[in-house]
Amino acid sequence: MPATDPTLPVLDLTASSPDLTRQICDIESVSGNEKRIADAVETALSAFSHLEVIRDADAVVARTNGGKAQRVVIAGHLDTVPVNNNLPTTLEMIDGEEHLVGRGTVDMKGGVAIALKLAAELTDPAVDVTWIFYDHEEVAAELNGLGRIARNRPELMAGDFAIIGEPSNATVEGGCNGTARIDISLTGLRAHSARAWMGQNAIHAAAPVLAILAAYEPEQHEVDGLVYREGLNAVGITGGVAGNVIPDAATVTVNFRFAPDRSTEQAIQHLREVFAGFDFEVTDLAGGARPGLDAPLAKNFLDAVGGTAAPKYGWTDVARFAELGVPAVNYGPGNPLRAHADDERVATSEIVACEQGLRAWLTAR
Repeated sequence: MPATDPTLPVLDLTASSPDLTRQICDIESVSGNEKRIADAVETALSAFSHLEVIRDADAVVARTNGGKAQRVVIAGHLDTVPVNNNLPTTLEMIDGEEHLVGRGTVDMKGGVAIALKLAAELTDPAVDVTWIFYDHEEVAAELNGLGRIARNRPELMAGDFAIIGEPSNATVEGGCNGTARIDISLTGLRAHSARAWMGQNAIHAAAPVLAILAAYEPEQHEVDGLVYREGLNAVGITGGVAGNVIPDAATVTVNFRFAPDRSTEQAIQHLREVFAGFDFEVTDLAGGARPGLDAPLAKNFLDAVGGTAAPKYGWTDVARFAELGVPAVNYGPGNPLRAHADDERVATSEIVACEQGLRAWLTAR
């Protein structure tokens, strides 16, 4: 338990889940700055005797040990993308419905608030539960707090089924696409721009790469009954030396979102085929996860919360559970299309609905 700090925010886990979401969102926790919120979470959960609380850097794990036949892992990340004049949060009526507006409301502190509230209140759930609140999700994969736990303490992620509280419009989204990021390097020869014929323009050499991307038709793959849309896009381009110099180097950064029936090796091989003749460096790579909806607990969960499962197009940490052999789904409040937006907002009714669905399932006997 962290030392008593009079400046540490106090989380009231008896508050309603929308109010608790607001408390958590108003603790700024951009990736790399999670210590303060992790301290607050650890302090709040340490007050409950039915929980074993474990700290791992800026991740907090709390688990019940009731000797139940099955264990469920419920996880959510504490960090957000950078703030842009959208904290502290506000409550606003939008289209006749109350919304909580501000950074983190969608991605994904509504899910975190629900998990914290239920962790505190469910002293005797129907299954043992491991609650994981982790750091560094919004940055490169190698920094991810859940990935760190998977490498160093995989026993903390062991379970029969897992749920990630990523925004999913309060419905179940199975699995996730994988993601690869590559840098395609173009080379040229420097020269004075007044005598450009003496050089070779590396930025111009990027034109064929951009033409490939513009002509590329993304595939759709059906995986275990869900259809995943792929995507291949330039997400950055750099180059240039000075305003009067022909550049000798340029880089096009490309992001490939691939269906979970492709392995990471198959995804990279596909990129080699698409960009044949170009050298590239893989800078980020994470495999996807199949839906996992055929697991008994997953079927039971889907029946309990209702609705029809959909695919998760973005990459989420369900893939880390899939690597450990634990079927996992996404289930949380908020429209993922509003994640990271400056007007990020979630209907408070969705937060309540997710809490009620998860509570009912975890207490059903």
